[in-house]
Amino acid sequence: MSSSNPGKPAEPAKSAAARTAATPRKAAGTKTASSRKAAGTKAATPRKALSARAKAPAKAPAKAAPVKAPKAESHLAMVRRARRINRELAEVYPYAHPELDFRNPFELLVATVLSAQTTDLRVNQTTPALFAAYPTPEDMAAAAPEEMEEIIRPTGFFRAKTKSLLGLSAALRDEFGGEVPGRLEDLVKLPGVGRKTANVVLGNAFGVPGITVDTHFGRLVRRWKWTDEEDPVKVEAVVAGIFPKSEWTMLSHRVIFHGRRVCHARKPACGACPIAPLCPSYGEGETDPEKARKLLKYEMGGYPGQRLSPPADYPGRPAPPLGAG
Repeated sequence: MSSSNPGKPAEPAKSAAARTAATPRKAAGTKTASSRKAAGTKAATPRKALSARAKAPAKAPAKAAPVKAPKAESHLAMVRRARRINRELAEVYPYAHPELDFRNPFELLVATVLSAQTTDLRVNQTTPALFAAYPTPEDMAAAAPEEMEEIIRPTGFFRAKTKSLLGLSAALRDEFGGEVPGRLEDLVKLPGVGRKTANVVLGNAFGVPGITVDTHFGRLVRRWKWTDEEDPVKVEAVVAGIFPKSEWTMLSHRVIFHGRRVCHARKPACGACPIAPLCPSYGEGETDPEKARKLLKYEMGGYPGQRLSPPADYPGRPAPPLGAG
């Protein structure tokens, strides 16, 4: 006899299959919640990572590869370039010459002494009166100092120069018979005469090759990287080793001409320089061709030269006498 309520039908028992079917839905529901939680955790990870990276110190940028220094020019290459510069300058200045007016070795010696710390133009404007008053060493040695000082005053440092001229004139009179010696060792013994002055006289009055290292010459050979020496005697020795002796005198004229006309000390006319492709210092001055042409001086710029009596082949205009224009 059944103990069930006789008025209520009996609930059928759940089959194993039904119980089994219910389990996956619960499990699925559980997994979905876990997955959502896990997904929420995973979604937060990138933000945390970004925050952590923001707090971390930035990595140093990778070092750039070192720039290779240009290959140093060999001595042989420098000599070849230097000699080519000389050949190019010979074509540009075939008329290169000493820019002091003179008619004999004595006049050239005196004019060169006067040229210290002034322009050749100022010397050339001053020497006509000087040589009219004292045409020989004997005459100059007997001059009254105050009278000579007044004549050469326009050249500057006139007291010191007067002393040198009186001294060298007396030495020429007393030791060399009134004649200018033609040897370097004799010339440098004269008052006010150094190696530069001696080489000017030897090269242009006696035809003895010599290198004249004035301010222009020294500046340019350093710009051209022929030498980095500052001492004129050392510069002379280095340049003498680059060129044959027969070129020394004319090389000096060409380099000095170029320094006065194109390759100026403060603002070189690089854009108008005929040897720019050979110059390792190109760009130190004005590179614009039109602007550079306005920097050219003397005949290169259409102006008078420094000599009142230039050589016949000089292409420019003679300089005006003292007080003219």
